[in-house]
Amino acid sequence: MAPTAADDAVAEDTGVRVRLITAWVLAVGGLVGFAASFVLLLERIALLENPFYQPSCSIDATLSCGSVMQSAQAAAFGFPNPVIGVGAFPVVTTIGVALLAGARLPRWFWLGLQVGTLFGVGFIHWLIAQSLYDIGALCPYCMIVWAVMIPIFWYTTVHNVVAGNLRFGDGAASALGRHHLAPLLFWMLIVVVLIGQRFWSYWTSLVT
Repeated sequence: MAPTAADDAVAEDTGVRVRLITAWVLAVGGLVGFAASFVLLLERIALLENPFYQPSCSIDATLSCGSVMQSAQAAAFGFPNPVIGVGAFPVVTTIGVALLAGARLPRWFWLGLQVGTLFGVGFIHWLIAQSLYDIGALCPYCMIVWAVMIPIFWYTTVHNVVAGNLRFGDGAASALGRHHLAPLLFWMLIVVVLIGQRFWSYWTSLVT
């Protein structure tokens, strides 16, 4: 059955709503991610200058930026990981602000952003696994970056599917446009559960 005018109107309304949400997620998420990355970079520089420096986000043995910063994983590409965030998140924020101002970006640009956010979300999930199961400590500022990177990737993907930049069919685009929040919440809940399970004895010690 061919789409009706009502179907087209619903699809257009969904597209506009998803585009607006994506713009805000990119603008705000990029700003928060930049702030966390910038502070992490300053803390890392201070630690390099003074090996005995106590980072502001090192609270105890579990919530310890220092332990994470001094690990090999903290410089996965040969330089401090926060450098990536300091360089990338302002770009994300700029894109979000441009969208809020009414900018229309070409498909190739959106696909480029998709690749960039895919790298980002893949990288932070590797860092999550390393923090939980290798380093055995949590960096509060790093967790802020985790918390913004997942929605940035997710809503970039949702927008690209709904807008037809990633082609999965009208049915998938329509379903994702209507139910975009639940998968994101489930995804982030899994991360929270993993953190809770890995450090369960620590969390329970705080309330007993």
